[in-house]
Amino acid sequence: MAGLVAVQVPNSPIFSSPRIPSIFCKPCSSPTIHGSQSPTSLSLPSSSSSASLALKSPLALKSPLALKSPLALKSPLAIRVNEKRLETNSGTVLKRKRPGKIAIPVVAGGVCGFGLETPRREEEKVEVMEVEGDGYSVYCKRGRRRLMEDRYSASVDVNGDSKQAFFGVFDGHGGAKAAEFASKNLEKNIMAELSSRCEEKMGIETAIRNGYLTTDREFLKQNVGGGACCVTAMIHNGDLAVSNVGDCRAVMSRGGVAQALTSDHHPSREDERERIEALGGYVDCCHGVWRIQGSLAVTRGIGDRNLKQWVISEPETQVLKIKPEFEFLILASDGLWDKVTNQEAVDLVRPLCIGVDKPELFSACKKLSELASRRGSIDDTSAMIIQLASFTP
Repeated sequence: MAGLVAVQVPNSPIFSSPRIPSIFCKPCSSPTIHGSQSPTSLSLPSSSSSASLALKSPLALKSPLALKSPLALKSPLAIRVNEKRLETNSGTVLKRKRPGKIAIPVVAGGVCGFGLETPRREEEKVEVMEVEGDGYSVYCKRGRRRLMEDRYSASVDVNGDSKQAFFGVFDGHGGAKAAEFASKNLEKNIMAELSSRCEEKMGIETAIRNGYLTTDREFLKQNVGGGACCVTAMIHNGDLAVSNVGDCRAVMSRGGVAQALTSDHHPSREDERERIEALGGYVDCCHGVWRIQGSLAVTRGIGDRNLKQWVISEPETQVLKIKPEFEFLILASDGLWDKVTNQEAVDLVRPLCIGVDKPELFSACKKLSELASRRGSIDDTSAMIIQLASFTP
């Protein structure tokens, strides 16, 4: 729709009718621009006191570029524009659309041209794992990681003998793959070694050692990353054999007194640091945490392919004959031991498990995890309690 604007010009001899130069008053036909049918023109009143300029334009622009007059102008001001074309162009500018989305095809192995992985299938998020068995119980709780990396294993009535059992807690790092693999294969590999050896103490230790090493070799063949700390307890012919790699720990209550049966494999341990440095590696302390090669906070474990030159899978094992004063055994990941001392753990568990008609092993496991959480543990926390009297011959 055309707009009309009147511009009042003060008295001036330049705009007086008698003095307007002929170039502005000579009637002529202006050439058509882009096929326009109605020229823009200038209209001057006859009054010598004032002059009015009128503007008419298809864009309804308030500007003196388009002037209404029977006199066509031969100047840059006389511009004729196709009304429909201007309206169309104006609509395009005022109603600019957002560019459409780019469709990127996804193919197996990645996105074409970008080398990105295809979306992975969302893994099931497990918050807790709870198990109550004959003579044992376990409770695992996820920390602040997206997925829980702790695992466990528990087997009773091994080879049909109710007094033989195998238990383990596995703390994964860099993912749960190594912990998952060890929880499913370590017992099998140890038992396979044990069946081919004598049942003396040295035979048990060798079987356990070889079982750990075999599990590590088999996991490395999977060509996946990550690693796992492990602590295991095997009850065999009245013996208790406890082994570990990493910082999962086994603590026994011996008449109410806490006794650690394993030693954590940290880079701060003098013998472990010397072993790593002898192999050309180094350990350092960053923000209060000792690490190997500035990376991993443990020196032994299953997996850890990139640090395998220094991170060994050979366990340390202690074998004890089970005695009446051996009350219960706690196997737990560092999510517990970083916040709860050995004696504190024993003091919390003992009233629920010793001297009561119905031991509450599961409740004790859960209370251990809750205590660590209240004290600020953000790691996965796994605690397993084994009543040793249940497996005494």
